[in-house]
Amino acid sequence: MEAKQELRRGHEARRRRDNVIASAAVVVAIALAGVLQGTVFASNPTAADYEAVKAGLSNPSASPSASASPSAPATNAPGVPAASSASGKTFNGSLVLNGGTVGVQVDGNAAPQAAAVFKSLADQGTLKGRVCHRLTTSASASILQCGAEDATGKSDASYTWGPLENTPKDQKYPAGTIAVARTSNNAYGNGQQFFIAYKDSTFPDDSAGGYTIVGHVTSGLDVISKIGAAGVAPGGASADDGAPVTPVTIDSFTLN
Repeated sequence: MEAKQELRRGHEARRRRDNVIASAAVVVAIALAGVLQGTVFASNPTAADYEAVKAGLSNPSASPSASASPSAPATNAPGVPAASSASGKTFNGSLVLNGGTVGVQVDGNAAPQAAAVFKSLADQGTLKGRVCHRLTTSASASILQCGAEDATGKSDASYTWGPLENTPKDQKYPAGTIAVARTSNNAYGNGQQFFIAYKDSTFPDDSAGGYTIVGHVTSGLDVISKIGAAGVAPGGASADDGAPVTPVTIDSFTLN
């Protein structure tokens, strides 16, 4: 009898111990789930965040900029040429759009880093075949933005650089100005896209400043003015902001 009672007491002790272990495991699992919820899942952007970033990185809004993290590193991406390669130099060349030739000059005195970038892009033929995906026709901002990989405004996210150079203090970009499009609030958010003002335009600075003026049109501004006069295709961001009615392609871009 005593042996049976001792055996029964042993079984009960083991049950109590197993229950304690099981309860502890549940507590640990709940705690781990909480940690994951607070770290991994909390770091994922919402659908709204994703759409905002996607729209911002591809093309500028009423001004040639878009949303990006102001905490982005202040360094140039691999492959971006040194400013010294264009410092003190002036480059002349042409931008051919849909068969129409626009004479351009790029100023390495005022914007050596930007001039180095676009001289490199011209030499490598990077911009040939790319598109001018965005046209604005408002009274205050009349620009054609070019250099995107496709009609959605896609750009090479691995090719970013800075700093800002030769930004206008009065926030005005006269007709014929060639400036660099960038992500907003980021002085190192320049890329391979640029915009040409075909009428006098004004763009307010953001927290990073203005937009680098890299050069100006020397001839053929009417080529771009005609694109602007044709207007914006239906379905754009607004009646005066969207894709040009006639798709525009960069046939060639050369600088000497």
